[in-house]
Amino acid sequence: MSGKSTLLNLACGLLEPTSGSLRVLGSRPAESAAHLARVGFVAQDTPVYPSFSVADHLRLGARLNPSWDQALAERRVSQAGLNPGQKAGRLSGGQRAQLAMTIAAAKRPELLIFDEPAAALDPLARRGFMANLVGFVAELGAGAVLSSHLLSDIEQVCDHLIVLCGARVQVAGDVRALLAGHHRLIAPRGALDSLPGGVEVIRMEHDGRYSRVLVRTGLPPSSIPCPVEPVTLEELVLGYMSRANAAPAVSVGAAAGEGSR
Repeated sequence: MSGKSTLLNLACGLLEPTSGSLRVLGSRPAESAAHLARVGFVAQDTPVYPSFSVADHLRLGARLNPSWDQALAERRVSQAGLNPGQKAGRLSGGQRAQLAMTIAAAKRPELLIFDEPAAALDPLARRGFMANLVGFVAELGAGAVLSSHLLSDIEQVCDHLIVLCGARVQVAGDVRALLAGHHRLIAPRGALDSLPGGVEVIRMEHDGRYSRVLVRTGLPPSSIPCPVEPVTLEELVLGYMSRANAAPAVSVGAAAGEGSR
C-alpha cells in the first residue's frame, strides 16, 4: 500500500487524520461548506447514482453547489456524447468517468483532485478522459492533483511528480528537473562501486559482467567516469519504489508523517 488514496481522501475531508495536520488551499480540509465548494474530487470508482439520469446529476449538482456552472456542465456533457435522459447505471465506464469529471469541474473549484480516475478504462476511453482533464484544468484555471500508477498518464498531463511508497514520499519535484538530474550508468561489474561525491545511487542491478545503476546527481556527466545515459520516467519511478521496498521496515511508532498540474 503506497498511501495515495488515503492522502487524497484526507485532502478532500473524507477521512480525518489520526495524527499530524493537513492544509488544503490554506485551510483544514472540509472546514466549511465554502471550503468544500473550492475542491472538486473524482474518486477511483468514478461514483455516480445509477438510477439518476445524466440530467438528474446536473440538477443535483446545481442544487448543492453555489458556484455551479450549468452552461459548462451542459456543454461538456454534449461534447462527451452523453444522452441527458440516459440513466447513469447504463453508461459505459468511460461515460461514467466523463460524467463524474463534469460534475466535479462544473462546481468551478480552485483545486481538482483525481484518484486513479482512468485506471479501469480501456486505452481509448482513457485517452479521451485525460484529454478532457487537461481541457477542464485549462478552462477553469484551477490546480489539479492526479494519483495514478499509469506512468503514461503522468507523462501526458503532469508537470510535478511525487512518488509515494509505504506511505512515505520517496522523491518529489518538477518532472523535467527530475529527469535531468537522474542518469543511467552501465559499466563492468565492480567499476561503479566507488563513485564521485555528490552522486546518489538509487538502484543498482547486476547483469552478468555488467552493472546498471540509476543515480541522482547535480554533477555534469563529464565528471562521472563512465558512459552516462538519460532515464525514462518509468525507470525513475521504479528505481525509487524498488529502493523503498528493499529498505528495512520502520516501526509504526518511529515513522514520520503524490502528479500535479
